[in-house]
Amino acid sequence: MKSLEEYTLQLKNYHLQAYPDPYKPVEEYFTCQVSNMGSIMLPLLNGWYVHEGENLTTYPNGVLAGSLKAALDQHPNLVKPYLFSKNEDKDELVITNENNFTDGIFIYVPDNVKVEKPFQIVSLINSREDLLVQNRNVIHVGRNSELSVIQCDDSTRYGKTFINVVTDVTLDENARLQYYKTENKEAESVLLNHIRVNQDAGSFFHSNAITFNAGYVCNNILVNLNKPFAEAQLYGLYLVDKNQQCNNRIKISHNSPDCKSYQLYKGIMDDEAEAAFHGHVVVQPDAQRTNAYQTNRNILLTDKAKINTKPYLEIYADDVQCSHGATVGQLDDEALYYLRSRGIGERSARKLLMFAFANEICHHVEIQAFKDRLSDMVQRRLNGELTICDQCMLHNSDQSGLIFPIDPSKL
Repeated sequence: MKSLEEYTLQLKNYHLQAYPDPYKPVEEYFTCQVSNMGSIMLPLLNGWYVHEGENLTTYPNGVLAGSLKAALDQHPNLVKPYLFSKNEDKDELVITNENNFTDGIFIYVPDNVKVEKPFQIVSLINSREDLLVQNRNVIHVGRNSELSVIQCDDSTRYGKTFINVVTDVTLDENARLQYYKTENKEAESVLLNHIRVNQDAGSFFHSNAITFNAGYVCNNILVNLNKPFAEAQLYGLYLVDKNQQCNNRIKISHNSPDCKSYQLYKGIMDDEAEAAFHGHVVVQPDAQRTNAYQTNRNILLTDKAKINTKPYLEIYADDVQCSHGATVGQLDDEALYYLRSRGIGERSARKLLMFAFANEICHHVEIQAFKDRLSDMVQRRLNGELTICDQCMLHNSDQSGLIFPIDPSKL
């Protein structure tokens, strides 16, 4: 299988779309089937924000949402500090994005505002060319404010795609952000997500990322707990098969005392799929009374499926409670025997155990309608029914040959 370095060497073969496509109502090619969610959609097509005239919306409560490019033009003093701030752990692809991004999403929530409806960022690819997409997203949640964001990565018509996205999140004092992400991409895609989070005192960040289909996916999350009593909870699930690859790399820096972090990532790998979990928790010398938990659990369905798991603690303080661990194995034989002894067939029993294993991640979603849809998608994925964009009713799609089920014969 190719490494990220091998994919990166081929960047010169991808085309960067310099201008947005002519406006067409997003409902003509995308319909979200999550009923009763009431989200505010922020669509991106081939790297550009889709709009008809109003590229940045100002809501009555002072919230700004829309095109990052428009926000940079209209509110440069508000946007520039995030775009040109100094961040650690910059790799070449992050620097490439910072220097060459086309557009992205800007969300600004002022102090003391609770945003009732979630914003839904939908990143779509609709191109026959081999496309390079470089989006930059900025999310700022003010003091004592609350926000939920759902980000979906999908495709309609496509050639090969190389998607390199950087998202900067700033949470002021006592701010709360629920950040949910789904990834359902075709086999020829490379999807890189770099998320950088800076948290002030008493702030709360919740992340939940689920990968249903992938060519090559890498989710890099960097969280800085900069002031006392900040908390981060990160959950993830990856369901990959064939030759798909999914990497999750997380670094949480406890830079201040009395902070908490929690990580739980789970994966199921079939065929010759590969996955990686690299979790790194750093506790700085002044970060006394840190509480950090980190675990990764995996099920391999074949001898050729692979997982590289490395939970890692780096502690320089004395008064801490930290733990980490990883498990790699197959389905529990005793649990399987118990279900079969109750008259459940082997295939159904294996399916039930796999669903119970995976669905734990969906339980940590607070938007009920979205939680129900995710559980349904997980069940269908494990049942071999979920294909690229199936849940999103994308029209004019050429989806022939793009079924990536986990082999039902192994259920």
